[in-house]
Amino acid sequence: MTNSLADHGPGSADHPVSPDGPRRPALLIFDVNETLSDMSSMGQQFEDVGAPAHLAKVWFAGVLRDGFALTAVGASEPFAHIAAESLRGHLHGLRLNRGTDDAVEHVMAGFTELPVHADVPGGVLALRDLGIRLVTLSNGSASVAEALFDRARIRTHFDALLSVEQAGTWKPNGGAYAYALERCEVDPMDAMLVAVHPWDIDGAARAGLATAWINRDGGVYPGYFRSPDLRARSLTELAEQLA
Repeated sequence: MTNSLADHGPGSADHPVSPDGPRRPALLIFDVNETLSDMSSMGQQFEDVGAPAHLAKVWFAGVLRDGFALTAVGASEPFAHIAAESLRGHLHGLRLNRGTDDAVEHVMAGFTELPVHADVPGGVLALRDLGIRLVTLSNGSASVAEALFDRARIRTHFDALLSVEQAGTWKPNGGAYAYALERCEVDPMDAMLVAVHPWDIDGAARAGLATAWINRDGGVYPGYFRSPDLRARSLTELAEQLA
C-alpha cells in the first residue's frame, strides 16, 4: 500500500443500507491516539522521571485543550510541539530524578513507542476483509502512526495515514475531516469516523460523516454532543456490526 489515493474513487454501490443502522461505509477514518494506541503505560513514563503517574492523563488532556484553543482562533501548531512545551509546564517545580530536558525526552519517547490495544490487529483485519478502505486522521503526526502500525504489523491494511498537520487545522474543526475526504476522494455519506473521543465523534457528525464510538472503558456518552451512529466496545465488535 502507498499513501497515494488517486486510484480510488468514492464507493456506494457495494455498500448497502442496513435496516438496523447506517449504510456500510466505503471508507473508515480512524482516530489514532487512544483509539488505536494503548496509552496506559504513559503513567510509568512519568514515574520513571520522578513525577506522579496520574499526571499522564492531565498532561494529555491539556495537550488536546491547547490544540483546540489554537484551532478556535485560526492557528495551528504540531502536536509534538504542544506536547513537549506543555510537558515542561507540568514538570516545572517537581522534584525530578533528572534534568527537565532529559525528563521531557524520556516521556516523549514513551509516547512514540506505545503499543496498539489488544483488539486492534484482529479488528483491523476483520474490517479490511469486509472490503472497506481504511485510513487514519490524527491530531498527531503521521510518522507516529506509521511507527505504531509497523510495530503492530498492520500498516499494509491502511491506504493512507493522514494528519491534521497537512490539513492546517485540528479536529474537531470541519476542515480536518474535509481534508481527509478530499484526499480519499470520498463523499461524507460514504465515510465513517471511528474514535474513542466523543468530541471527535461530534465533529465528524457535524461534517456529515457517519460515526462509530469505541467505548473501551464502559463510559457514558455526553448528551451535549451529537450521538454516534454505532457504539462498540472494540474494533472486533465494530466489524461484527458492520458485517
